[in-house]
Amino acid sequence: MAMHGEPKLIFPGLAGFYQRFSPFSYAFMRFATGAVLVPHGVQKILTVPISKFAPNIAAKGLPFAEGLAYLTYFAESIAAVCLAVGLFTRIAAAMIGIEMLVIVFVFQWQFGYFWTARGYEYALLWLLLCIAIFLKGGGRYSIDRIIGREF
Repeated sequence: MAMHGEPKLIFPGLAGFYQRFSPFSYAFMRFATGAVLVPHGVQKILTVPISKFAPNIAAKGLPFAEGLAYLTYFAESIAAVCLAVGLFTRIAAAMIGIEMLVIVFVFQWQFGYFWTARGYEYALLWLLLCIAIFLKGGGRYSIDRIIGREF
């Protein structure tokens, strides 16, 4: 039943389902944000050597291209796993968020919004999710919570 001021459900029979699973929604969002990024990192590590990836970064005029390439591999693999499980959550979200900010403005902006045309749509979504996760932290269902530490 809807409380005063809350909208009524179109399908009231789902109220129990929503109540039961809503506490897990943030953990699911955090997990999905990290888990969907992991294959990007693993694929880079397994198929693109640093010597081939770093020149793409240098071509955009960014300094320390090889170091940034290693950071990219780390962010898209290790930090993404950390984000998914909620370990060092804020640090992982910040690393990935900064990477996505660079991807949006330096690498994809010129292609426009839509990801189907190499645009920044997907990277922007990751950036916004990482900002939200950074602000909230690991949440109730995270390793950060289990170990009692959050950074």
